[in-house]
Amino acid sequence: MDLARVIWLIGAALLFVFLWRVGVGMLRSMTTPLPPPPPEGELRKVNVKFRCSVCGLEIKTMLAPEEDPEPPRHCLEDMDLVAPVE
Repeated sequence: MDLARVIWLIGAALLFVFLWRVGVGMLRSMTTPLPPPPPEGELRKVNVKFRCSVCGLEIKTMLAPEEDPEPPRHCLEDMDLVAPVE
């Protein structure tokens, strides 16, 4: 066997091991259960944007005590929900 074939076989084996580990890792990540929700009163991660209907100020809420936070007030009015941030 010449040197080029040996290098090809070693490279193929390394690529196979890498792809195998990535595939197994992806399958394991899909089968792990989600953690339970935090107790009431603790902050949760949320991504919600609000816009002031008077002046146009936009804010992004990232932490809130509940999944669907109430809109904050700005310019003495409740802010409008823009859309959840993806």
